[in-house]
Amino acid sequence: MLERLWNGWRAAYVAGAAAADVASDAPLVGGSVFTQILASGLSDDEAHIVFRGECCFAIMNAFPYTSGHLMVLPYREVAELEDLTTDEAADLWATVTDAVRVLKAVYRPGGLNVGVNLGRPAGGSVSQHLHVHVVPRWAGDANFMTAVADTRTLPEALADSAAKVRAAWIALQR
Repeated sequence: MLERLWNGWRAAYVAGAAAADVASDAPLVGGSVFTQILASGLSDDEAHIVFRGECCFAIMNAFPYTSGHLMVLPYREVAELEDLTTDEAADLWATVTDAVRVLKAVYRPGGLNVGVNLGRPAGGSVSQHLHVHVVPRWAGDANFMTAVADTRTLPEALADSAAKVRAAWIALQR
């Protein structure tokens, strides 16, 4: 059984409607959690959006595997890669490439995982809104806490990660 460490800064997300999106296959009224965030009127700082492009944006994962865990996704809610327009697909992969550059600059990881889960059986917790995970990794980051206690530890608050990543993304664009 997965144990949890107290991370009070995550309480607002967990208590919100977004939790229903993770727990159910049923479409949410108003769209996916990502569509709801985009329509919420929250500032990018409040929503942890770190980059906005022409067709896609990057947002910090509210349930990160490690500090710096990003997701890149199109503004338009689509479930499958083949449903993207040519412009969306080009912008998505260009943004993923920039996300890799940014995370390498900010965190200096030993490696990165870049992946897409298409459909709930593939591990897609928000399967109706395609998103690409970009996750910095280090040798030994699956430490004893995960192996023995089935718990992840995160050394940095989500807002702090977002601020670092956003600043690096701005610097990359210059």
